[in-house]
Amino acid sequence: MQLSSTDPRLSVLHVAQPVDGGVARVVADLVKSQLSTGMQVNVACPDSGCLPDAVRGLGSGVHGWAAARSPGAGLPEEVRRITRIVDELGPDVVHAHSAKAGLAVRLALRGKVPTVFQPHAWSFEAVGGVTAGLARRWERFGARWAAHVVCVSEAERLTGQRAGIDARWSVIPNGVDVERFRPMAAQAARTALGLAEEEPLVVCVGRLCRQKGQDVLLRAWASVAERMPLARLVLVGDGPGATGLREQAPASVRFVGDVEDATPWYQAADLVVLPSRWEGMALVPLEAMACARPVVVSDVDGARESLPQGLVPHGLVPAQDPEALARALVGLLGDPPLRESLGRAAHRHVLNTHDVRHTADAVAAVYRELLGVGPIKCRESSNP
Repeated sequence: MQLSSTDPRLSVLHVAQPVDGGVARVVADLVKSQLSTGMQVNVACPDSGCLPDAVRGLGSGVHGWAAARSPGAGLPEEVRRITRIVDELGPDVVHAHSAKAGLAVRLALRGKVPTVFQPHAWSFEAVGGVTAGLARRWERFGARWAAHVVCVSEAERLTGQRAGIDARWSVIPNGVDVERFRPMAAQAARTALGLAEEEPLVVCVGRLCRQKGQDVLLRAWASVAERMPLARLVLVGDGPGATGLREQAPASVRFVGDVEDATPWYQAADLVVLPSRWEGMALVPLEAMACARPVVVSDVDGARESLPQGLVPHGLVPAQDPEALARALVGLLGDPPLRESLGRAAHRHVLNTHDVRHTADAVAAVYRELLGVGPIKCRESSNP
């Protein structure tokens, strides 16, 4: 669905606290697609990281929103700042991405402006104990101030329902830019990066933090390296866990830090791995599969839904299970014809199911339905 010349020019404000990583890429991709359809788009986010410059370069307005990653003493001012930005812009729809933006936006607006909340993995999955209980209570309460909740996987929606969240839901799988993430011969990609062509190469892209599970990967890698001494692991990204991971890593692991574009690393890899502890639907496996690379991912929300059926037996492993992860990595590294076949199937799957243009169309349909300018089919929920 595309907005036609007879549609009103919809105005949307995206609010995001993460300015790097998957959430930032989702926001940037949506901004690009929405601007191309004639929407008026603004973004409120911290003035750091990749997101502000990326969306500014696309033609979006950018409004500084100084917000910490977790709730704290600064929350009242964060809420006041969102209120001022909304009053200044008067958007038709406010789209809040991830837990912190969802908290601040819903407290600021309390349903006075049509609000879409997209959790990108639930806040209570990231914490434990009393904090997790408080997060569940907030999400149950705050749902009344969201006109629509967009989940990136059916598993994420079910996790929310099981937590007692009563919302008007849509499940819109994440998409990737299939023109940017595209296949290339691994040999050519490795030459461009100055890598040895003959060494089996596994690549992990993601923020170096507990969520992404690189510590689990390094425990698995000890077994992989013992059985395949020539194999190399590259960790792409940075984050609070970097120091501890470097201390834990053997010589066969290379850290390259943050990169502007991970595409060459996907293209150079024999295999891409993401051993997350929790997700909504991770972008990294989709990006890797768009580059025709098979993936190994942990069986968290969205993972099974993101894979083509033929890849599930080879590429889906229990979360936080280093032994199962090592077996999957060794199995695929040792079978080049299987990797090639799975890579081709993965590429077809992303083209058919996870093209970001399809994602943007579905999000636009949610906006239109909220504003009464077009129907959508959505899943109504009641508490289980």
